[in-house]
Amino acid sequence: MTATPTPKTKSLRTLQRIILPEAVQTDVIPLYIDSGSATGVQLPTRMDGDAADAIAEAAAVQELKTDANAPSRSASPDVLGRRSTKIDAGKTVSFGTYFNAFPASYWRRWTELDSVNLQLRTEGDGMIVVYKSNARGVIQRVDAKVVSGVATSTFQLTLAPFGDGGWYWFDLTATKSDLILQEAEWQGDIEPRLGQDGGKATVQITTMNKVEYCINNIRSLGENLDALESVQEILIVDQGTDKVADHPDFENAVKPLSGKFRIINQSNLGGSGGFGRGMYESVNNGSDYVLLLDDDVVVEPESILRLITFADYCKNPTIVGGHMFDMFDRSVLHAFGEVVNPWRTFYDRPHEDMSLGHDLAKSNLRSTHWMHRRVDVDYNGWWMCLIPTEVIKKIGLSLPLFLKWDDAEYGLRAKEAGIATVSFPGAGLWHVSWQDKDDSVGWQAYFHERNRLITALIHSPFEKGGSVLRESLFLDVKHALSMQYYTEEGRLLAIEDLLSGPEHLHPSLSERLPVIRGKVKNFQDAQLKTNIDDYPQPKTKKPPFKGRRNFHAPGYSKLVPWAVSTVGRQLFKPVDEMAEKNPQIQLTYAENRWWTVSKFDSLLVTNAEGTGVFWYKRDPQQLRKNLVRATKLHTKLFTDWADLRKQYKEAAEQVASYEAWQETFNKHTESEITR
Repeated sequence: MTATPTPKTKSLRTLQRIILPEAVQTDVIPLYIDSGSATGVQLPTRMDGDAADAIAEAAAVQELKTDANAPSRSASPDVLGRRSTKIDAGKTVSFGTYFNAFPASYWRRWTELDSVNLQLRTEGDGMIVVYKSNARGVIQRVDAKVVSGVATSTFQLTLAPFGDGGWYWFDLTATKSDLILQEAEWQGDIEPRLGQDGGKATVQITTMNKVEYCINNIRSLGENLDALESVQEILIVDQGTDKVADHPDFENAVKPLSGKFRIINQSNLGGSGGFGRGMYESVNNGSDYVLLLDDDVVVEPESILRLITFADYCKNPTIVGGHMFDMFDRSVLHAFGEVVNPWRTFYDRPHEDMSLGHDLAKSNLRSTHWMHRRVDVDYNGWWMCLIPTEVIKKIGLSLPLFLKWDDAEYGLRAKEAGIATVSFPGAGLWHVSWQDKDDSVGWQAYFHERNRLITALIHSPFEKGGSVLRESLFLDVKHALSMQYYTEEGRLLAIEDLLSGPEHLHPSLSERLPVIRGKVKNFQDAQLKTNIDDYPQPKTKKPPFKGRRNFHAPGYSKLVPWAVSTVGRQLFKPVDEMAEKNPQIQLTYAENRWWTVSKFDSLLVTNAEGTGVFWYKRDPQQLRKNLVRATKLHTKLFTDWADLRKQYKEAAEQVASYEAWQETFNKHTESEITR
């Protein structure tokens, strides 16, 4: 048997630098520095042989909660720069935060590192205390050091106990005088997989008429060049009609990036067409990685360096993604890790206790127990995802899905090829959260439906795709009863295209969206008006509800009889004459639910963004047509599932190939700009 070679010992390399926000970014300070208390986790009473361990762990937590001599944490420190801060005398701050704690369990699981060094440079009188946590969120004190004057402090820390989870971090206390943290970093002492200099990445942004976002991100990258040392090229794939290069600030914004900046203008091929182009170009230019970024985001530039560094150290080629914070509530962590439920072929959380929309300003990292468990994922969203070109050469590019499910499908495809995906803590950006949009209705419904079914055909381990066909039919009934006839038209068109076979995928990138959007004029429910006064005032002959506006979904036990009754009423009861001319009620977006909307003949509903209002009207003829068509299509899907599965599985490799995408890009490239 050949022994596994021991990694070569090299000089220390920076794994992660302590960073701070700009002075004006007060809303994100809790993600970088924590002036609050640490409560750890409340442990349950145990009555077995683990009692001694439970008592010891609880004591460690209680020490942090009841130390009467602990200095106040109420005041925030002064931020002196991206890497430096001042703590006032008598105060303590913690760097046990999202961007500055060290995610030890991820380095322990995915790299060859067995220890890490923490090095700090300080000025003033104070104390450094190093802490660690375990997978249950229990906090333990590791080491401490008193510092005075100008001092360099180093702590050697083992990664051995982090098999299931846990972080390292440190707190700083200013004692006799103010204490300045000049800089600090976490260091590793072995050579990365790609050599001491590590790999180079193409940072690629796909954009569609989001010029201001792009210019702001270009400007931010130009102001943080030290985070781009491992970046070979910054590539914008511009698929819009409002061009990034036409912005008046474009030349000034890209000037610091001179020599490594390029724009490719191409037809609108959707997210998969833009990200596929990034994959394609990164292979062509010899990059080791491509980092895919959405356009409507605010990037923490240091995250780019962290993703590349971690990927360099991974034992094997690994997809490494960043997390998503809420653009409009910037201390809120919206996505920490994602999996695909195999029975449903639907997005899911790895663990039930993971909170969607967790506010770290209200419950810090040290007090949020589920964030201390290592989270293993199936995929990472392509809002920020680093993919080795070695992986692209092995499994191909994105499937040409336009948008929706391209990232999840790619993660599942990689997993089946033995390639892991890691959603890496400490690397993140801000993006508009899903709570502020609803892309399950309107033109995007076509892509939701078709691409979910394609993913199930290729990757579902269950015969007939588990529950995906039943859920698909239920959603068709739901949209039809909700008078969302335009949405339903797109969903049914999606199934018809799916049944035509995988040959339609590449042509559909440029051909399908104009067809779907062209149908808007035929549907009342697709007409958005920004001014509600452009609609008639709601009127009704009798009150549409009794008492308060409490609308509840029918329970599972009553769902079938409720559905039969509702379908019967909507199919056979004549539409109220007054409802033809006036909506019966106006509902907010939060009230716009199928079990509520289906009660009425005519109503106004606000869209998810709050920018406009739709008028839904019941049409028995349209409902009948949709239900018959949906039933026929799902019957055929069920009957032909095995044959379709074989077709899509066999075609996937060719459809996602470099050559297939090259042919598509050759047809749709418009121009190229290099700076």
